[in-house]
Amino acid sequence: MTATDCKNQLYFGDNLDILRNHVADASVDLIYLDPPFNSNANYNVLFQEKSGQQSAAQITAFEDTRHWSL
Repeated sequence: MTATDCKNQLYFGDNLDILRNHVADASVDLIYLDPPFNSNANYNVLFQEKSGQQSAAQITAFEDTRHWSL
């Protein structure tokens, strides 16, 4: 594979798996991770009424309560 073959590639998945199995050593310029990981928090989407007042309705958007281990 030449440098032009892998320019501007976007990978979706577990970053360690992608880096170890699909990306050559010393060839990465940027890794973007979103959302913050290991925050031990749940993130919710809050809704508003048509009037603009806050609604009690919400849904869980992302649960970041994973327990890290070896």
